[in-house]
Amino acid sequence: MQEILIADSGATKTDWCLAKAGEVVHRFTGNGISPVFQTQEEIAGEIRLQVYPVLKNRNIGAIYFYGAGCIPEKTSLVRAALRQSFPVNTIHVYSDLIAAAHSLCGRRAGIACILGTGSNSCEWDGETIVKQISPLGFILGDEGSGAVLGKHLVGDALKNQLTEGLKEALLDEYDLTPALIIDKVYRQPFPNRFLASLSPFLLKHIDDRSIRRIVTHSFSAFFERNVMQYDYQKNKVNFVGSIAWYFSDPLKEVAAAKGIEIGTIAQSPMAGLIDYYYRDRE
Repeated sequence: MQEILIADSGATKTDWCLAKAGEVVHRFTGNGISPVFQTQEEIAGEIRLQVYPVLKNRNIGAIYFYGAGCIPEKTSLVRAALRQSFPVNTIHVYSDLIAAAHSLCGRRAGIACILGTGSNSCEWDGETIVKQISPLGFILGDEGSGAVLGKHLVGDALKNQLTEGLKEALLDEYDLTPALIIDKVYRQPFPNRFLASLSPFLLKHIDDRSIRRIVTHSFSAFFERNVMQYDYQKNKVNFVGSIAWYFSDPLKEVAAAKGIEIGTIAQSPMAGLIDYYYRDRE
């Protein structure tokens, strides 16, 4: 039996998983791959240097690549880059939102959501996305994401809205000053990553009322501005991503208050993707 190669790629890292008969054969992490920021040759170079040496002697029958920025106009670019190192006939390239749908819902209808550095969601009918509310990024949207949670955290800290002592604790723990925060958010690249990196502080102090307010308000906005525009009364709402995983308790509490039924919450889509290709066939 031939093996399949599944990749789950974000901006900073790619999770590569070789599977056979539904079991993981080999799994490793490489650099992030994004067709939005990289050319075909740059992507091919990453694969040639990081992936091919590890898998060059494997009997790979198919490759399924999921990545942020893999919109329909960019899939052929990624496919061509993969084929330079792995000339297999079956190479499929999908977005990270499709990864969530395949992993969380499989071939059944449901609502698939991503809550990580950013957020996204869709209504899935078992075969395709039937409705999607645009996430809009962390300035206009991305409710419930690590970046937005971090944005509200530093905003409340600098406007003295946190419980006494928490502002000083935040600045001390991350070696920050108000001026440095402004610089990281408004002048340095990837402010969303910086803001999301502060989410462990929220988790650490989740029992504090001012911190709990930030988290619950952001999750409430995610449900109201995204999920509740789907057929959530007939479908379970499923999540993948580090924020959903680590903040699952307040996430479930907010959902229950709105009459929303939560299904699966997974930290990574990989296990569900293996199920999708091997076990989840009716």
